Amino acid sequence: MNSRWIDLPTAQGDTFSGYLALPPAGHGPGIVLVQEIWGVNEHIRALAEQYALDGYVVLAPDVFWRLAPRVDLAYDDAGSQQAFGYYQQVDTALAASDVAAAVDALRAMPQVSGKVATLGYCLGGQLAFRAAALSQADAAVCYYGGGIHRNLELAEQITMPILFHYAQQDAHITPELVAQVKQAFAGKANAQFCDYPGVEHGFNCWGRPKMYNQRAAALAHGRTLQFLAEQLG
Repeated sequence: MNSRWIDLPTAQGDTFSGYLALPPAGHGPGIVLVQEIWGVNEHIRALAEQYALDGYVVLAPDVFWRLAPRVDLAYDDAGSQQAFGYYQQVDTALAASDVAAAVDALRAMPQVSGKVATLGYCLGGQLAFRAAALSQADAAVCYYGGGIHRNLELAEQITMPILFHYAQQDAHITPELVAQVKQAFAGKANAQFCDYPGVEHGFNCWGRPKMYNQRAAALAHGRTLQFLAEQLG
């Protein structure tokens, strides 16, 4: 796999890191893949490489870099405690701006031969949503995006195709919160919602065996690939 860390410019003139994974062909449409609260860890890097093998140029920006560079945490008790500490400290507005800057950087790369989407998990789902509005990405995918319901003023700016994946047994994103997001996009043809019965928050993450659900993860990945193929060309 052709993957490496690269430097990215922010809108404020600083520099931060992103994990870049190139497809075997060396070029393709782009995905900015946004981390969970455990950082650009083994799972996120594996996802970047998985989507690269699907033919995409994938960039996973380090959204905690202002707190600590290249956070890489395990899903055990110690790692989770540290991850939630970062989550409580992160400035999500600046983080969303950084993800939007990563979209711009990816668009400018010679390896990107098509459109660019944002795609994120948990906190990353929220940031993928907000950065899609900021950068006017060509498409967006949000896996159980925590906090999207607090940023629904951006719904009017989300004119690009967007796909939401929600777990129906999510203790963090309740059915009431999901309903708020669905209501904000009611009547908008650009939004698709996929609900997964009987699974919990984090169902896509094999690093969290109590939450991981292979069938739901495979189904969501297939739907995401179909969506990206249709929207990014």
